Amino acid sequence: MSNPFENEEGSYLVLVNNEGQHSLWPEFADIPVGWTIARGVGTRAACLEYITENWTDMRPASLARLMTEQWSS
Repeated sequence: MSNPFENEEGSYLVLVNNEGQHSLWPEFADIPVGWTIARGVGTRAACLEYITENWTDMRPASLARLMTEQWSS
């Protein structure tokens, strides 16, 4: 069986968690607890493009906030 995350012909979603982290997710798979849909069903390439354009800071949101608070103190 091939990896469903690397299937160029598959349908995908983009998920996001409460820390702002994004994930490419196969459409057929159940969405894990704590994750919501950020972009509906699309091709792998379209979903990866969405992630590239929208997840520009790889830090978890809580860490980014903490660092901003420390910097401004």
